[in-house]
Amino acid sequence: MQKYFNKEISINTPAIKKNILIAWCFYDWASVAFSTIITTFIFATYFTKKIAINPIVGTYQWANAAAIAGIIIAIASPLFGAIADHGGRIKRWLAVFLSLCILSSALLWFALPQQNYIFFTLGCFIAGTIGLEVASVFYNSFLPHIAPKKYIGRISGWGWGLGYVGGIIALSIALFGFVQNAPSWLNADTSENIRICGPFTAAWLFIFSLPLFLIVPDTAATGLTLRQAIQKGMSEIIRTLRSLPTQKNIFIYLIAHMIYVDGLNTLFAFGGIYAAGTFGMDLSRVILFGITMNISAGIGAIALSWVDDYLGSKKTILISLFFMTVISIPILFVKQASTFWIFALLLCLFVGPVQAASRSLLARLVPIEKTTEMFGLYAFSGRATSFIGPWLLGFVTLYFQSQRAGIATILLFFILGGLLLSFVRDKLSP
Repeated sequence: MQKYFNKEISINTPAIKKNILIAWCFYDWASVAFSTIITTFIFATYFTKKIAINPIVGTYQWANAAAIAGIIIAIASPLFGAIADHGGRIKRWLAVFLSLCILSSALLWFALPQQNYIFFTLGCFIAGTIGLEVASVFYNSFLPHIAPKKYIGRISGWGWGLGYVGGIIALSIALFGFVQNAPSWLNADTSENIRICGPFTAAWLFIFSLPLFLIVPDTAATGLTLRQAIQKGMSEIIRTLRSLPTQKNIFIYLIAHMIYVDGLNTLFAFGGIYAAGTFGMDLSRVILFGITMNISAGIGAIALSWVDDYLGSKKTILISLFFMTVISIPILFVKQASTFWIFALLLCLFVGPVQAASRSLLARLVPIEKTTEMFGLYAFSGRATSFIGPWLLGFVTLYFQSQRAGIATILLFFILGGLLLSFVRDKLSP
């Protein structure tokens, strides 16, 4: 495997390509652990119920932390993407930011169930989120290099699907191995059976990201020093931002993506909190809820991946956003946890296709020599206004003293983003 390290990323041997694609997809398997365990289900719920003053205030604080991370990600992603395009060897950038996420996850072991650990926990969450999201810029930029163009949508969907399978397994281990059945060496009275999920996430990220680093070829070095790459990257991103409004198709897409992904990110961040606070689910049931949600989303991502290559990425996203909006409406009004569970399962069938098709649409729209920079802007569009969704949800929740009212704000982002996306033309559009 070492022989792949110094090769350029364009590989023509089918056998090698298959290994590379599998290794690339496994990074989705690795990275989803932070999103499911830390961001959405275990630590989000643990923070609002055990560390914060109360669930309402905790929801507001977690929302603000997500917003702060989003602002930093929006600034850092396009800049580092442009720098990586000029300097090459993007694996080193991926390693740096992934390490930040791994370290932050491990430190959550020290997040004791006391109010004086509020800022420590939120700090680890912010740093880990920044590390994970900026690392994804470099990860996503591999896609158009390693995937045949006519199969980009399918491979992107397979990656997301494998990620959801990883989420299911990671959550299952956390639920049955730690939370519900605390080993004798963990003290449940100080929530060690929950806090151990931080180091567990760190180990998961490290182990399952190794195939990408060992097998997927890195991009070639350009010969520029780090200082030169930074200077050229900064100049390039300024030129790109100035010219972006003239690139109408990409510009409209990035704005649309910015809006509907804000809704998705908010949904991920507060799905577990909503289930716990509105329907009285304890942490074990929230994790079980998360497992079933990941099963549903994984099925959707894999089963509908062919739709992307057949109908086009744009239509796949629009169809999925439509069904997510329609299904979300009864979720706001149901009273029984079992009914909520059913509608949530249906909604998650369309989450994976939105994520996978969004990634493949950009891969089809941009020049291959600018993929890392453009995926930086893609991350920027996913985070530039990401503080608005959590802030709006937190504000409405606090103002109306209702999580139902807060979660309803997500529908606005789905509808507005979908309407704007309808003006984008992808390669398979008529």
